[in-house]
Amino acid sequence: MLVTLCVLITALTCVSGVTVVTQKPVVSVRKGETATMDCNLGTIPGGVPQYVLKFHHSDSSPRYGSGFSSPKFTSTHQSTSDYRLIIKNVEEGDSAVYYCKTWDSSVDEFQLGSSEGTALVVVLSLIYDLPPPVLTVFPPSSAELQSNTASLVCLSSQSVPFADVSWLAGGSPVSSEISTSTAVQRSDQTYQISSSLTIQPSDWNMDKVYTCKVSLGSQTSEKTIKKSECPTE
Repeated sequence: MLVTLCVLITALTCVSGVTVVTQKPVVSVRKGETATMDCNLGTIPGGVPQYVLKFHHSDSSPRYGSGFSSPKFTSTHQSTSDYRLIIKNVEEGDSAVYYCKTWDSSVDEFQLGSSEGTALVVVLSLIYDLPPPVLTVFPPSSAELQSNTASLVCLSSQSVPFADVSWLAGGSPVSSEISTSTAVQRSDQTYQISSSLTIQPSDWNMDKVYTCKVSLGSQTSEKTIKKSECPTE
């Protein structure tokens, strides 16, 4: 069972808009390994959680909550807006949902990371070496294209209810226009995750290559799609 923990990583940055905190939704590691979780502080216009640590980019070291200490828990920053929580020699008990939180001085309030946080799943080697996800990618429908819209849908069939889903367009990672569902258990006891990517119809008509990538434990599956390889209706 996942226990909810709260990671406070405070960055007092001067921004003109509201701070948006983004985190990777799932991180899976073997017992005894080191887990790292990144936190990005971006901007746009205009059980009880436990306090793990607080770290400002000007600090020499983090300040810890009760029950948490170095060297097991620590934090680093790559810039004034990119932070990383590091947990060394992880154990099953470290499995939890970790949240990144920052004080936004422009609106005088705290901004929390994504509502899902980052789920850290510590697993044994036997469970870690899971079978790779099976992917199916669907092209835009004719009705969509006729209305000058387009979206791709990637279905991932897998043995556990979590995975890291990402998209690439022309070989480059895509960071927006993605919507990924939570896992749904099916009658055969496998799980399915659906992810959609909104694209420009002009890019699709120019035969741009899109890739759905799903990582699960040590396994990663990729499935590419482009217009010229899809059957015509």
